[in-house]
Amino acid sequence: MAEYVEENQSKFMRKAKENPFVPVGLAGFFGIVGYKLLKMKQRGDVKMSVHLIHMRVAAQGFVVGAMTLGVIYSMYNEFYLGVKKDKNR
Repeated sequence: MAEYVEENQSKFMRKAKENPFVPVGLAGFFGIVGYKLLKMKQRGDVKMSVHLIHMRVAAQGFVVGAMTLGVIYSMYNEFYLGVKKDKNR
């Protein structure tokens, strides 16, 4: 069973190196949700549903932004640096 856990951890690390913005997006998502949940008592006159919608939009926006940056980073590495490597051959 320990070998299976190590394989999953190494797979996660490999995937995180291939797509470094996925862990950043997840961390940001959980950070925003945690912060907004802690601030729920101080929301004032704002309805609960509106507060939850704002929380979802903020967390979702962070994840979409991280994914966008990841795609741009991947495209930069593949096309710009890939073309640069081909010229050096």
